[in-house]
Amino acid sequence: MHLQRNTLHNELHARPSMYFDAPAQVFHLAFLDEDNAAQTIIRTLCDRHVALADPALPQGEFPVGEARLKWERHTEFLTLTLVSPGPHASHWPALPGVLAEVAETHSALLINADQLCVESTASWSGQLTDYGFHDPVGSDLDGGKATVWSDLRLNGNGINRMLVLNRQLDGRRLGRIVRRLLEVETYRLMASLTLPVARALSANLRDYETELMALSDDNASAQAQDLRSLLKRITLLSARVTQTHTRTRLRFSATAAYAQLVTERINELHESRTGDCQQLGTFIEQRFRPTVRYCESIDQRLTRISDSVAHLGNLLQARVQVEMEEQNSQILQSLNTRADTQIKIQKAVEGLSIIAISYYLFSLFKLLYQGILTLGLEWSPQAALLTGMPVAAVIIGIIAYRIRNARRH
Repeated sequence: MHLQRNTLHNELHARPSMYFDAPAQVFHLAFLDEDNAAQTIIRTLCDRHVALADPALPQGEFPVGEARLKWERHTEFLTLTLVSPGPHASHWPALPGVLAEVAETHSALLINADQLCVESTASWSGQLTDYGFHDPVGSDLDGGKATVWSDLRLNGNGINRMLVLNRQLDGRRLGRIVRRLLEVETYRLMASLTLPVARALSANLRDYETELMALSDDNASAQAQDLRSLLKRITLLSARVTQTHTRTRLRFSATAAYAQLVTERINELHESRTGDCQQLGTFIEQRFRPTVRYCESIDQRLTRISDSVAHLGNLLQARVQVEMEEQNSQILQSLNTRADTQIKIQKAVEGLSIIAISYYLFSLFKLLYQGILTLGLEWSPQAALLTGMPVAAVIIGIIAYRIRNARRH
């Protein structure tokens, strides 16, 4: 058996939904996981409510009085979901103390807060106005087995409220439906985190595009002596664009992934129209999709600028390479000319050297001949000439051969 078989197989059951029956109140908070905040929150909850829970697990659930609290750790955020079953005195009771304390302590990281009032056909009042909704949107879910309404507006405490009317769903299916509704809101807000980044980046992109246009014009009219400074400017712009792309790439990629999850979760609700209300999923898609498209356009714009700067840099480098090759060609031609001149001079020197050696050699033979005559030996000039000429020719030939052989090496 593979060592990871059990772990990989159990991923199917890693994040089960909370199952409950209507009526109930569901509170859902999502916190950004910055500076290990998720570990701190889970550790605090476990220490206060259930000592046997393991905060290192990706999810956990434990009772808080009659309610149940569940945590789930995600890549960038942590969610806390509390289900309080049974009817309540108010349609919208206050946030339970266990969640209110965490929300207050980590308010700067609270990205989403939802409250769902889940009613049964016997417990609900029958009028949306009794729940404080103004101009709500809503949908029938799962073939009319449940209905959801919300005006998608934050109340004074920053909480988004939804009303779910359960008609025929059992506890398991109801828990999955509620989970999908909460995930739509959480993923939507996580995707929207990129919007301020995209808006701030838009001004930088205009500066990059202006500078890129100026560099492109300068490249078209630059002389050879201007290429070095132009290449330096392009390199600096490329470094800035690359730095910006590196810093924002993860955020834009996350937006695309979260947006896809929002669409998938809305499709899983199997919505249909209820009364005169606009469908909840349709409303969210219409209002949320422009945000995603704007972020996508900024990301694509930055990518195009990066590609354009890289292309301009490649063009300039090619031009510099051509200039360098021309200079190298001229240098090589000059070296060839110098080499030819040196060879001619060397040949002339070799000829003069042989002449000089021949002159000194014959002078040496003359002195030798005079010395022989001084010793009283009889040697006619003709005989001495006939004897010395072959010797001189052999010596001069050997010297010429060695000179040429040394030049060849």
